[in-house]
Amino acid sequence: MRISRPRSVLLAGAVAVTLSATALPAAFAAPSSTAVISEVYGGGGNSGATLTRDFVELANAGSAAYDLSGFSVQYLPGAPSAGSQWQVSPLTGAVAPGGRYLVAQAAGTGGTVGLPAPDATGTVAMAAASGTVALVSGTAPLTCKTAADCASDTRVVDLVGYGSAVVREGSGPATGASATASVARAASLADTDDNAADLSAGAPTPVNAAGETSGGGEDPGPDNPTEPGTVRVHDIQGTTRVSPLDGQAVTGVPGIVTAVRTTGSRGFWIQDPSPDADPRTSEGVLVYTGSAAPTVSVGDSVLVSGTVDEYYPSATTQSVTEITAPRITVLSSGNALPAPVVLDAASVPGGYVPSAGGGSIDALPLEPAKYALDLYESLEGTRVEAADTRVTGATSSYGEVWVTVEPKQNPTRRGGTLYSSYTDQNTGRIKVMSLDSTRPVPVANVGDVLSGTTTGVLDYDSFGGYSLQATRLGTLTDRHLKREVTRKQKRDELAVSTYNVENLDALDDQGKFDTLAKGVAVNLASPDIVSLEEIQDDNGAVNDGTVGSEATLKRFTDAIVAAGGPRYSWRYVAPQDGKDGGEPGGNIRNVFLFNPARVSFVDRAGGDATTAVKAVRTRKGVTLSASPARISPLDESWSDSRKPLVGEFRFRGEPVFVIGNHFTSKGGDQPLHGRYQAPARSSETKRVKQAAEVNTFVKSLLAADKSARVITLGDLNDFAFSPTMSALTAGKALKPLISTLPANERYSYVYEGNSQTLDHILTSPGIRRFDYDVVHINAEFADQASDHDPQIVRVRADGPGHGHHGHH
Repeated sequence: MRISRPRSVLLAGAVAVTLSATALPAAFAAPSSTAVISEVYGGGGNSGATLTRDFVELANAGSAAYDLSGFSVQYLPGAPSAGSQWQVSPLTGAVAPGGRYLVAQAAGTGGTVGLPAPDATGTVAMAAASGTVALVSGTAPLTCKTAADCASDTRVVDLVGYGSAVVREGSGPATGASATASVARAASLADTDDNAADLSAGAPTPVNAAGETSGGGEDPGPDNPTEPGTVRVHDIQGTTRVSPLDGQAVTGVPGIVTAVRTTGSRGFWIQDPSPDADPRTSEGVLVYTGSAAPTVSVGDSVLVSGTVDEYYPSATTQSVTEITAPRITVLSSGNALPAPVVLDAASVPGGYVPSAGGGSIDALPLEPAKYALDLYESLEGTRVEAADTRVTGATSSYGEVWVTVEPKQNPTRRGGTLYSSYTDQNTGRIKVMSLDSTRPVPVANVGDVLSGTTTGVLDYDSFGGYSLQATRLGTLTDRHLKREVTRKQKRDELAVSTYNVENLDALDDQGKFDTLAKGVAVNLASPDIVSLEEIQDDNGAVNDGTVGSEATLKRFTDAIVAAGGPRYSWRYVAPQDGKDGGEPGGNIRNVFLFNPARVSFVDRAGGDATTAVKAVRTRKGVTLSASPARISPLDESWSDSRKPLVGEFRFRGEPVFVIGNHFTSKGGDQPLHGRYQAPARSSETKRVKQAAEVNTFVKSLLAADKSARVITLGDLNDFAFSPTMSALTAGKALKPLISTLPANERYSYVYEGNSQTLDHILTSPGIRRFDYDVVHINAEFADQASDHDPQIVRVRADGPGHGHHGHH
């Protein structure tokens, strides 16, 4: 079983590796007298090749075994781009003294001879002519992209660049690699840390730890059998999430081709028309063809031979069972397809997924009648259909739409599906994609319906889990979802809003500014104060030390005027360069806009990127030590994260304190649909600390004046039912207004078909009369200016003689 990075579209190749035992300081380590990368071959399965797959061979010139536990072989393209990543193949076992160790990599569709039984197997499709292979102490992907940077990474044990590779040892890469030639060390295994001198091209000669050579053991049986073998699809799939035959060769597996995927992760699905009686064992499986387009057609009756593999899209996801390096015999064409399994409220169970106490659920026997994810896993690779599905997540730019097969499950007022607790998951959500390039997924908003039946094959990927790869799409019924417009605040109401404007900077196109501006001027009815999240510096992701946002804010406020809104003023505290997280170079920050015709800002000097604001008790109530200013900016809870912005405003002569927040994101949390259950929420620890810091500051204001009017708002990146919210509201210092809405309206964000709340407005006890609204203009729509909906609270001012000093 393997974990893979995004699959390469390069042709398959093979690599043999000799390891150098010492870690590398500033220059590559002294030449190794023990483990080295001995051979690298990236042409396996290419046109003209004899071998069917790529390989990397390691060797040990020492007199003691070289332990590879926790090590990996990693591959980088020869000319890495900014987006290139090292692809990792974990290793186990050891290299015997004088012995070899064979790492099989991806297979192509060419070649006739298999490798000897590999000692480790990866899924990397290496290029035949140019690339870099490293032996690494550890399994975390390397990040270096130059020879010098890799030389200074102490995890690199040995490294071979071939062809025209940028990353290599010594004067140059080893040359001569091709579809029919590997690069290999001399029999002496000499290592001078110069790839060009140490390795030369020749016919590939893979050797495994047992001393076997190619042709010795990977491909039993005839290449193209005409009679089915003994293994069926349900034997491959087994009764758990991982195949009992993982890593084993299979011959003549029968099935009908039910769907073909010609882009991205290419391949086709087969399904056995003669199922067994066990509901846990899927009758369908993906046949992965790699860079080669499938040569079969839907309805073909085939026999497939190859190697069973569990492909993990990422380290925390579940796996996809597949047959790799396939050899295919077509027996007949035009056969009827197996009937699809119906997914609906009656067939999907109420439980979501079993728990393994935070561990992997891979080995748990499936219970498809009890858990939805077990049902979907038991149908992996098989034909399914769903009728009249309501859209719960709008069509994305990737051509994906989320629907529910359980229309009565936690519906929102506007047609979504509400996410209301960690323990009550929405089992009916499923992602729909189209396998027919001539019929893409229609552009749909939340609440629309895919009418009629949508039919296809059930697949799994890292971006949301189980997905219906549609061969036939239902037709779109447009429910005409409207963008909301909130009411105008009354003369004696202070309107305060929060809006995450999604990395807005002065280099963005005018259309984004105009749409966001209309949201403020029209949909939010021109609030008196707007607390913005994700305002970037004036040149966005350009990383040159710029930290000001004046040009960005001038464009935005000009656009608001053009949309019919007031001329807003602004206040912010510029961050230290590179200290607040977000997009590198963007210097993301929180900003206050305010309408000076309705509200005034109390400017008090001293607020900067590193100075903590304090509550100051005066005869007239509490004030801020500086305004605008930041809450505890040097506290570790805000490291590499957006600091809260605090400002003192006056409305109708009375002070109001506003705190704009953008807590750390959920990046790094394990997915709801992943292999570890219950999933770990690792990012939560930091948000709870951030919430506690804000809570402590609010309490300091209330300690000085218990009736102080405080509005805390922003993108908190967490739910109303989260520990983050408990820490923020501790001691009843703040009331979360989302909880005052009807349950089916408590959301501001849609993720993987779940309507949920990440944005919040909270008020102190001194605010007693208010009107609160989430204004749905983005999250439910395919066309959106931001992925967040804004929120607004309208706070009633106290009457004459009833100041904020407690005379209520």
